Amino acid sequence: MSRSLLFVGHTGERSGAEKVMLMLVDVALAQGRRVVVACPDGPLAEALPAGCVRVRLPRLGMWGQTGVGRIAGLAGLPVRWLVGARRLRRVLAAERPQVVCNSLFALPSLRFAVLGTSHRERARWLVHDTLSSRKQRIVARMGKGAVGEAVAVSQASAVPVRECGYPVVVALHGVPIPPSLSRPASPEDSTARVGILASVTEWKGHRVLLEAVAEVPGVHLDVAGEPFPGDEALLDELRRRADDPDLRGRVSFLGRVDPAEVFAVWDVMVSASTSPEAGPLVALEAMAHGVPVVGTDHGGTAEYLADGAGLLVPPGDAKALAEAMQRLMSDPGLRYELAVTARRRVEERHDIEVTLPAMVNALWATGVTL
Repeated sequence: MSRSLLFVGHTGERSGAEKVMLMLVDVALAQGRRVVVACPDGPLAEALPAGCVRVRLPRLGMWGQTGVGRIAGLAGLPVRWLVGARRLRRVLAAERPQVVCNSLFALPSLRFAVLGTSHRERARWLVHDTLSSRKQRIVARMGKGAVGEAVAVSQASAVPVRECGYPVVVALHGVPIPPSLSRPASPEDSTARVGILASVTEWKGHRVLLEAVAEVPGVHLDVAGEPFPGDEALLDELRRRADDPDLRGRVSFLGRVDPAEVFAVWDVMVSASTSPEAGPLVALEAMAHGVPVVGTDHGGTAEYLADGAGLLVPPGDAKALAEAMQRLMSDPGLRYELAVTARRRVEERHDIEVTLPAMVNALWATGVTL
């Protein structure tokens, strides 16, 4: 009988990392494995499929706190890590599972859990972060004793993890590929639509994008996505900025959306993150649907959009972002060229029918047929 699998996540929210974990959970269940998911309360727990066992963890990271709340949150992290470790320790002792850690900030809990049990098999860490801050690197080093191998989702995310002393293999992200590029060309007299599809949180670059759109007349911006808990004030700030005269009537806040529906009407998608992303799934999804992408020139975004698959701009540079959007709006031929090149890039490197089995093999198996 196949061994059970334990997936560990630090947050109960749902973003790209959790979307990937849910796909992996589905694969494991389809293989007939017993699946245990340890995560905090929230949308992720609510989305878990029937058939898997859920273990409740406290929040193992930060969640948008500012000021005194941030200080209190940081001070409480060690306690939450230890509480999480105690709960994970019980699972390790009872299940003797293979372990997939889906989150950087779950590593300390996992490390403390391993210290307190006879379960000595090391986990695999699926790396969804490009370690760009001292805090991230400290947390990564804290987890080393619990991890046998890191599985990075891009070459960009692999480099700093190797620098922290981990053995690393790369298993690229993938997305489903629609049958064809079928987006109709926008009428010449229509308003160009630019979109961002991302959780509303500080580092996703929404402020920079609003300032850039303010410099590009004739463009309408769709802001798709919801704030993480603790980031509601940022959404209110963005709404107030969108009501200023230079943007009034040109910004829509859509909340949670079906990506396929917005990709069908967007002329350009922007990935404006001010900190490097390991591998933004939404960029690959837009590329697969034929939506030209403008992204910030770091992390996995730069990797995805290199060599003509998109336009890259310096992070945090509203002027450069405005110029890139203006260039695309005024050149339908360039938009089409980027769309074709991007689609080819996804077909060659990021087809989920190829990448998901490869990721499964890297994380817990060899020779798996899905």
